[in-house]
Amino acid sequence: MRSRLMEATVELLVERGFGGTTTTLVSERAGVSRGAQLHHFPTKNDLVVAAVTHLSDRRGAELAASAQRLPTGPDRTRAVLRMLGDHFASPVFSAALELWVAARTDPALLAAVAPLEQHVGREVHRLTVELLGADESVPGVRELVQATLDLVRGLGLANTLGDDAPRRSRILDEWARVLDAELGRSAPRPGTGRAERDEKEPSR
Repeated sequence: MRSRLMEATVELLVERGFGGTTTTLVSERAGVSRGAQLHHFPTKNDLVVAAVTHLSDRRGAELAASAQRLPTGPDRTRAVLRMLGDHFASPVFSAALELWVAARTDPALLAAVAPLEQHVGREVHRLTVELLGADESVPGVRELVQATLDLVRGLGLANTLGDDAPRRSRILDEWARVLDAELGRSAPRPGTGRAERDEKEPSR
């Protein structure tokens, strides 16, 4: 029942936005009685935050699974960016965006959404560093990783106005070349990040 409610909430956030998503519509879409819905989620804010949290966790698991299938070698950077681009063009991102906009003028919603977004942001950043084999102790590398995430978020935002896949692909192709040029001189091999090297190197 909780799963149906959360799936219905995200669908409505994507279709109608935060303002058009009501608890009545959610219960109807999920095929759940209003009483049962209120038992699990007393307020709309409780419902939408729980829904996006649930699907963000699920999408995080899907990202981790996709990461296991990424190629090694010269095409790896492009594959990482493609995976991130698809993530930020997904319905989960559109639903989260609705929450961000609504939270800007709703202090109670902001208090619930901000910690969630901070957690999601840290996890995606960590995964990106790992997949790119980026050594953030090298000056400028952390900023390149953050610029990468800012870029794919911006492309995801553009995608909410219409299918932007062809342009997104061209931009990410160019950015992959930039990353390969900038990280290639100092980055470790994919899958051997800084923490892993520290464990292998003798202490000085």
